[in-house]
Amino acid sequence: MKLGAFILLIIFFTNLFLPTQVKAETQFDVYMNDFYSKSREAKDILKEIEISLKEGSRSQVCSKQRKAAKLGLLANKSLIKAFEISGTDTPMEVIKASQKQWNSILNGC
Repeated sequence: MKLGAFILLIIFFTNLFLPTQVKAETQFDVYMNDFYSKSREAKDILKEIEISLKEGSRSQVCSKQRKAAKLGLLANKSLIKAFEISGTDTPMEVIKASQKQWNSILNGC
């Protein structure tokens, strides 16, 4: 029993005092995470709008639409920067179509 407690103490102090390496995020990861989080938030806002419209409420629909569209456009910018950093070809046709859709949402209210 004392031996087991001693071994646990050694393991605890070893893990406590030995430095651990943390892999830092690259710029590519930062921009991709930004893209995913902003696009997810924008889609969640649009789903929230859809639910409130189905319930018959039009409260703050335009302001929420604008917020979602701005987040979507910012997400696209982050995606473009991520592609530039990675050095791969940016699928501009897809991104432009997405930007067109977000702009129509932004200006549609």
